Amino acid sequence: MALGGTISVPGGARGTRLTGAEITAAVPGLAELGVPVEVRDVQAVPSGDLTFAQVLDVVAIASRAVADGADGVVVTQGTDTLEETAFLIDLVWPHEAPFVLTGAMRQPAMAGADGPANVLAAVRVAAAGESRGAGPLVVLNDEVHAARWVRKTHSTNPAAFASPNTGPLGHVVEGRVRMLLAAPRHEPLSAAFDRERLEAARVALHVVTLDDDGARLEGLEATYQGLIVAGFGVGHVPAALAPRLGALAERMPVVLTSRTGSGSVLRHTYHAPGSEADLRRRGLIDGAFLDPYKARVLLRLLLAAGAGPQDIAEEFALRG
Repeated sequence: MALGGTISVPGGARGTRLTGAEITAAVPGLAELGVPVEVRDVQAVPSGDLTFAQVLDVVAIASRAVADGADGVVVTQGTDTLEETAFLIDLVWPHEAPFVLTGAMRQPAMAGADGPANVLAAVRVAAAGESRGAGPLVVLNDEVHAARWVRKTHSTNPAAFASPNTGPLGHVVEGRVRMLLAAPRHEPLSAAFDRERLEAARVALHVVTLDDDGARLEGLEATYQGLIVAGFGVGHVPAALAPRLGALAERMPVVLTSRTGSGSVLRHTYHAPGSEADLRRRGLIDGAFLDPYKARVLLRLLLAAGAGPQDIAEEFALRG
């Protein structure tokens, strides 16, 4: 299934995007794989314009394809939000069949365009028996990453995607899919969300910075139903900010994560005002290993499903 993104931008004077058929036609060796590929165009939009609802629509289309006999699914999209859409799909994908996301860092007309190689590797992974049951995967640069862990770590490098906490699950070597690790899978959330509730489930993200007075959080509870806090290091904030976060935690779910990009927030190592232990005493939820962007995806889905405070805390304890 083809969405938009760099992989579909032809460059030059042409203003239209490449179709899925045009993208796959430019992949050397795809026809020789012996894997029948049915190509569908879904949403020709930059990944920055994708919505939760559109991604869930893609999941629904993919689920119908699997029910009709597809062995796996490949989605091409822009890389800007790939780590978030992949995790959203990971939370709701109920099938053993592989769901593989890929894209490109360079436009097709550029020297060293990486799109064709990424598509070829993604199809190999989607067709491989070793990928079954692994959940949604992200495949770029001949690396296979779990949607749960992958992050975009560079703005332009073709090797932009990495899984800082685990490394890749596998590699594509000489056309062979080699899965070296297995990511734990949890019971998926229901993908049948009421669209109005999903739209109404607004979750804010506050990245804590030096000398942060929290003024931007004033009145947040009037327009948002949840908050993700990207704290310093292991989950710290300025002491002056802690009471404001505690007050918000009395009104809505507030999840504590780290802004560092890898590693977990702690629970009880530091105890000063603004520390992780202090914030947990004030009612903040431990985001564990989830980065702020993925934590926001999970919290929004839980709120849209009508989960209460205890259920939300338990889901983060399970998936964090």
